[in-house]
Order: sequence, then structure tokens, then C-alpha cells
Amino acid sequence: MSGLVPFWFIVIAFFWTGFFILEGFDFGVGMLHDLVGTDDASRRAAINTIGPLWDGNEVWLIVAGASMFAAFPGWYATMFSALNLALVLLLVALIARGLAFEYRGKRDTAHWRRTWDVSLTVGSLLAPFLIGVALGDLLHGLPINSSQNYTGSFWDLLQPYGIFTGITLVLLCALHGATFLELKTTGDMRERAARLARLVAPFTAAAVIELLAVLAVLAAVWLVYEPHRHGFAFAATTVTIASCIVAIFVGLYPNVMVSTTSAANNLTASNTASPGYPLKVMTVVAIVLLPVVLAYQTWTYYVFRRRISTREFEPAAEPPEAAAAAEVPATGDATAS
Repeated sequence: MSGLVPFWFIVIAFFWTGFFILEGFDFGVGMLHDLVGTDDASRRAAINTIGPLWDGNEVWLIVAGASMFAAFPGWYATMFSALNLALVLLLVALIARGLAFEYRGKRDTAHWRRTWDVSLTVGSLLAPFLIGVALGDLLHGLPINSSQNYTGSFWDLLQPYGIFTGITLVLLCALHGATFLELKTTGDMRERAARLARLVAPFTAAAVIELLAVLAVLAAVWLVYEPHRHGFAFAATTVTIASCIVAIFVGLYPNVMVSTTSAANNLTASNTASPGYPLKVMTVVAIVLLPVVLAYQTWTYYVFRRRISTREFEPAAEPPEAAAAAEVPATGDATAS
């Protein structure tokens, strides 16, 4: 069992990292789609770059939470009770995003689509901010007593390091999304995405403090200013966001939650872990199923690898015959008169 505890901590860190790599550019596209798109056709094109991917990417968040519940129930119980209201807000943000994807095109009215555009933008910004605050709080510490119970309030979650982490992740997702849009779009839309990437990149670089992430984000800043380096720029933002999440978990271990009340009250991987048998069963399941899931998701990205053009979503031109027929006055009524 002693070997399975750190193994499952690494697995959970892997799930959280995978979530932010994949859902990070989803969040970024959601934040930026209204800026990249100058009309409804281009906004639809931006959304459709992630249309086949976003729901599969969100599964990583569910798997990360479920793994925490199964492998470290003590950690899950304290963390989710401490973050209760914040998690409700996170669910609202994620639900708002999902509804925007599904319902935006159900009515062909400007007000309807504008409402869902705002919902998508706000939800995509709020979700990484709240998760970032939560991850920052784990590392900085929260008031926890000797019974592993959270003793603070909602406002205790909004401490400076947590807010800084949330803002950093929002900026990372925005840059990640901008480079993804560069990679997945064409023409003027790709140029607008490139301009947004160049605008966001310096602020993102200023917010990142981990060494590997700093090197990666500096590479991303350089690459977004270079023409025809879209793939490399996206790879650099991928490394940046992965480095930040990994750094949080590396800095946290062997703790899983730090207590500001007393260091003796810290929740550790050992004192919050499940017994040996459940960990063994979970390990077998993970070894068998995780490669299958990774292979399926890789195949999905391969299938939907093509670039998206605004022209695909512009209204179809009226056939010349139909236009000419519409201009010819009807003769039936004139004869009857």
C-alpha cells in the first residue's frame, strides 16, 4: 500500500494536468469567441473548433474528482466541504457553458444568440478562475482543525495566493485558446486570433512564476510573434499550462491540504488514503482502461483535425433563378382585377 499512495497522488495530478491541457483551450476559445468573431458566422466558426471536443475534455474533471473520492476520501471530504459554495458556482459556470453550446443555434434571432454568447464567455472565464482559486488554496493553506474539518467561511477561500492562481490560470487558458484558434482557423479569423494571442502573451508571462513554466511561456511569447509557427506556439502553451499544474502538486506533496491553524493538522496523502484493497482494485482498472481512453481521445482529435473556415457558416447565397422569379410580378391578381 505504501507504494500505491504516491502512485495515486501522481495519477490524480495527471488527471488534473490533462484536464487543463485539454479543457484549457476550450475555456480560452469560450472566452475569446466573441472577440475573434466579428459576425455570427465567425463566432459560430470559433465555437465549432471545439464543438466535437469540449464535452469529452470535461470528462477529465469528473475522473479527477472521482479518483480523489476513491483514493483519498479524507481529502475529498474536507476539500469539497470547504469549497461547497465555490463548487456550486463552478457547476453553474460549467452548466452555462454546456447550455450555450447546445442551445445557441436553436433560434435564429440576434437577441437569443447574444444571450448564449455572453453565457459562454462568462462561464468559460469563471470556471478556470474558481478552479485556480481552489488549487491555490490547497497549496497556501486553509483553516482546518485536528478532526480534518474546515473551520473557515467562503470568504476565507479568497486569499491573495488563491486569487493570483485563479487569475494566472485564466490568462493561461486565454493564451492557450488563442493559439488553438490560430491552429484551427483560416483567413482573417486566424489573423484576429494571432493578434489576441500577442495581446494576451505578455500578461500571461508576467503572471507565471514556476521556472519550467516561465521558460515555456517565454517560448510561447516569442512564437506567437513569429508567422507560421501556430503548432509550435500551441505546443509551448501546452507545456506552460501543464508545468503550472504539475508545480502545484509537486509543491503540495506529501500534503494534500495545508492547515493554517497548525501544521499538525495538515492533511497528507497517507492519512487521507483509502485502505490497500480498494487502491489495488483501482490500480488494475486504471492500468487496463486508461490506455483505451487515451487512444480513443487521440483518435477523436485526429478525426476532427481539419481547420474551420468562416465561409462554412455564412448564409447560402440565393440561386439566380429564385432571385429572378421573386422579381417577376404575379399576373393572376392583375388579370382578376
